Amino acid sequence: MSAAAPAAEAWTPPLSTRGRYIVDAQGNRFRLRSGNWDGAQGSWNGSGDRNDPATHHAGQNSNGIPIGLDRVPLPTLLADFRALGLNSIRLPFSNEMLRTTVPVPDAAVAANPALRGRTPLQVYDAVVAALTDAGFAVILNNHTVTTRWCCGLDGNERWNSGRSTAQWADDWVFLARRYRDNPRVVGADLYNEVRRDVLDDPNWGLGDNHDWQAAAQEAGDRILAEANPNLLIVIEGINWTGIPVDGFAHGRPTLTPVRTLSHTLVVSGKLVYSAHFYGYTGPRHSGATGIGETSDLRYQDMSRAQLEQTLYDQALYVSAETGTHFTAPVWVSEFGIGADETGALPRAWFQNMTGYLNAVDADFAYWPLVGWSTTAQGAPGGDSWAMLRYDASGRRSGLLDAGDWRTQPWTALAGAAGRTGQIPVTPAWYQLTTDHRDHNASLRTRATGDWDNGARKAVCPDGARLAGLGHTDGRGLCGTSDLRAPTGGHTVVRDEAYVPPGGDWATGYTKFQCPAGQFLIGYSLRGERVSAALCAPSRTALPAGGRTLWFDRGDNRPPGAPGGEFAYGDYKGQCLPTEYAAGIAFTTRAASRPGPAALLCRPLPPV
Repeated sequence: MSAAAPAAEAWTPPLSTRGRYIVDAQGNRFRLRSGNWDGAQGSWNGSGDRNDPATHHAGQNSNGIPIGLDRVPLPTLLADFRALGLNSIRLPFSNEMLRTTVPVPDAAVAANPALRGRTPLQVYDAVVAALTDAGFAVILNNHTVTTRWCCGLDGNERWNSGRSTAQWADDWVFLARRYRDNPRVVGADLYNEVRRDVLDDPNWGLGDNHDWQAAAQEAGDRILAEANPNLLIVIEGINWTGIPVDGFAHGRPTLTPVRTLSHTLVVSGKLVYSAHFYGYTGPRHSGATGIGETSDLRYQDMSRAQLEQTLYDQALYVSAETGTHFTAPVWVSEFGIGADETGALPRAWFQNMTGYLNAVDADFAYWPLVGWSTTAQGAPGGDSWAMLRYDASGRRSGLLDAGDWRTQPWTALAGAAGRTGQIPVTPAWYQLTTDHRDHNASLRTRATGDWDNGARKAVCPDGARLAGLGHTDGRGLCGTSDLRAPTGGHTVVRDEAYVPPGGDWATGYTKFQCPAGQFLIGYSLRGERVSAALCAPSRTALPAGGRTLWFDRGDNRPPGAPGGEFAYGDYKGQCLPTEYAAGIAFTTRAASRPGPAALLCRPLPPV
């Protein structure tokens, strides 16, 4: 029998972000209180606990559909989800599921006979429709490449295992288009737990075939530009690198690389970062027992203070440190523990984990939401980690029923409001990087073609202006702006044609200056040398004059350095928030480095 479900939370799609918060179309906070309804990525065959290696049967859920449809009607499942306090569902899938044409066995949907004869993708369609019709937000999650259990050395370690990054992004464009007309499908969680395979590590920013930062940028931009500009793009940190043996380098980077290299997508206000935490793992512990186990500390071995500091350092700093290029919501999209857990340390970890998520008002998703029970009413057997377990007759046990020790900490987390209501619009900052490729975050500029063929180009998102540059390495900083005219193109500046007579603001240096009434939105480089400046017309008259801001011999940034450290290790220059950048100066003299050396900063027009 289902619990009486509370009323659905009122919210208006689509979702977007404002600083560290996710908001709905009205600008009201929407805190993701989510559960992971797995199965469509491939799980287990129902004969044991997926989290117990002794009984786990990897890869035997060939049906590839969300768990529980054989035992419980969809309306009952959704009512139970609502009773848990959930407003959103992370819905894993595999790339193989998208192509499987064989209908699922009738037994796999026995409690939902209307789904008989459908392929796994068609069942997934029906589940998405049922969830969204009931008012839930749905975040699609690419969990695996092949339909099997995650996450060992199984060929699913990376987004491009067995395929190219472009083919992986093609699948995302296909799925995002498929649900484009369903506004309650709100997010694309790009890939689950990117990790090392036998020989090779993923990385964050090296520019090779294992560069997760670049691949996520590529897929996120393609989804927004080609399929659905309304989706949140969820990017998880790197789950594991190195060899988990004492004496060898190894660890769980999670979101630590974001501080120095973040993402700037082609549609602003759509970036969400995510991370996973389980008590039996640790910052340098893979969670292995026996072979592959190291002497490193697990999360559950930490004091509450140690745990909170570690969670902050690995992930939650991204949302806590506001006003930077990396500031974004952090969704802890997996954490969980077994109902049959009796250990004092794991239980304390779960209490501390849920308490900290509440204290920092984080978005969260429990793993897993639905599981099988091999015996009635929660007796030992089945998937003890699931929030809701259903036996062969559909009887439920779990967090909604008496006797589950997890109920109190979960209720305290799911029932807390956190911040609610209107979230004000605040200045946003975006990092540009030309480390290995172009970084054109402007859809308007992309539509006009390649504006400096052969050079590495960087362009601020539409609605932003260039605010700062690094002296070397091609990093830039953009700030939000309403300066740009709603129509009209851009001007590519390759010489000093727009420097007026008597207007030499950087004597002895080459100056690429915007025409009157325009401001900087981008730049290009050939090696370290500035190749061109990109300027856009303003919607209103712009003051002339201004000042020269040098940064070739040290940092020159406003007090408090709004936007954060956007070019680690380099000298940086940045105009004041009350100024706009109108020109770049550099030198080609052999004794000097050819990177940007100065900006022409001019006062913004009065409001």
